Amino acid sequence: MVDDDKSIKVWQNDNLRRYGHYMEKLIEEFIMNMHEVKGSSKNTEMSYRSDLMHMVEYLNSKGIYNIEDVGELACENFIKSLHDMNRAATTISRSIASMKAFFEYLVGRGIISNNVAAKLKAPKIEKKIPDILSIEEVDNLLRQPSKKTPKELRDKAMLELMYATGLRVSELIGLKMENLDLQLCEIRCITRKTERSVPFGNEAKKAILSYLKNGRPVLIADIEDSDYLFTNCSGKQMSRQGFWKLIKYYGQRAGIEKEITPHTLRHSFAAHLVENGADISSVKDMLGHSDISTTQIYLNLANRKIHDVYEKAHPRF
Repeated sequence: MVDDDKSIKVWQNDNLRRYGHYMEKLIEEFIMNMHEVKGSSKNTEMSYRSDLMHMVEYLNSKGIYNIEDVGELACENFIKSLHDMNRAATTISRSIASMKAFFEYLVGRGIISNNVAAKLKAPKIEKKIPDILSIEEVDNLLRQPSKKTPKELRDKAMLELMYATGLRVSELIGLKMENLDLQLCEIRCITRKTERSVPFGNEAKKAILSYLKNGRPVLIADIEDSDYLFTNCSGKQMSRQGFWKLIKYYGQRAGIEKEITPHTLRHSFAAHLVENGADISSVKDMLGHSDISTTQIYLNLANRKIHDVYEKAHPRF
């Protein structure tokens, strides 16, 4: 019986190789390993899967279907094809990271003998200065929800809380009721690897209390035990796309001409704190950055603003 099982598995894998699906199967096993062993986030898993599936599509287009037939040259040519398509340096760097991790996983399993992506070099990425809103633009944006309907009470609370805490959109829509501490005015952000508490102020607290009293009960009326703090109009967890559309809508209503995304409020939160004297280490902790060099860009923004003020105001410039 054991021999029969082995024969069936060999036949299945041969069939997968023959029709070009074996690499896809290995990618799914790799993603599962990332999830179970390394505790990767859903966003990371989606990105790695997308990068690796694009690689497989390219390899298949070149007649390469077996993982054992993938060599260094094929990997280099795939990356060259991304350059030829004018893909962003960040996209190419992420693809290279995905490939290196995938092939290293296959080496560890004994499926291939060496990591054929190990020598790939990521392009240099210039740190782009993020777009931020002025304090006046933020005030105008946060005034847009009318607070007359359950949905707009929710929208007001979400926008206020995001600007008050600098949460990532995935953290905001993933908040549970148990993550909210109205006594201490804190939000607890919990991931598989880290946990941090971020304070919020009175304006956010007032918006949350109004939403909890007159908004959320209506939205979750058809759901028995929803534990998400913010829900869509069906009482279920709100999506990233839903919040993206929400902030675009209110940005247009506020007459803000800049490109505005959920991350714009996170950048604005950090930049305004640093401009007003917050130390960079505390801002790093509130944002949940693992490396202070990532937070340093907000200090650079503050310094640039000082230079702009000097140039405009000093009579001898």
